[in-house]
Amino acid sequence: MHKLGEVVLAEIQFADSLDIKTRPATVLFEEYGNIVIAGITSNLKMGGIPLSKKEGAVKESIIKLNYIFTISEKMVKKVLFSLSNEKKKIIVNEFIKKLSV
Repeated sequence: MHKLGEVVLAEIQFADSLDIKTRPATVLFEEYGNIVIAGITSNLKMGGIPLSKKEGAVKESIIKLNYIFTISEKMVKKVLFSLSNEKKKIIVNEFIKKLSV
């Protein structure tokens, strides 16, 4: 079972095309075999939560809470690393802010 803060490599279908690409993402939660994830990008100009090489990223990146997907377990290729409790709290707090607007 996947948990909040796991960074996974997953197959993701993007909204603007039918292409499926393997990309990193952060797990928000899993329920009944469905995994809700937030996309990660290395485009530092995008808004979101910074993710550093020190934390385990291959390169400096951004967790994009405005880029949410639901995927199946079969789409997860592997778990790359897990975020600290502090970073998980930041994700939850930022997500709550977005829901409160």
